[in-house]
Amino acid sequence: MKVLLGIGGSDDSIRALEKTVERTADAGDDLTIAVVDNPAVERSREDIETTVGDVLGDHGVDATVLRLDGDPGSALVDLAENEGFEQLVLGGGQRSPMGKIQIGNIAEFVLLNSHVTVTLVR
Repeated sequence: MKVLLGIGGSDDSIRALEKTVERTADAGDDLTIAVVDNPAVERSREDIETTVGDVLGDHGVDATVLRLDGDPGSALVDLAENEGFEQLVLGGGQRSPMGKIQIGNIAEFVLLNSHVTVTLVR
């Protein structure tokens, strides 16, 4: 399966990275990781890319790592649709005290606008 993982440096996206790389190691997916600029987090792109490299190395997985510029949600949706990805994976989805799911702006945009199947890793 051709999988695109969007990562912006949040704790949710790091969990999604770890789970997606584990699945890729088991299933042999064709993984591309897109690092996007997330203004809601303090991690730099360089720190995120270092974390990506470490997780890939720990699992012995090869993946293409890209940097996407511009609006993160739009850039992820455009890449997924234009490059023929079968699945777009994002981290996100915390439960509120009332039990409702809360997602960030990037995940919300992707969920509402992507024609590619979106998996939200919590």
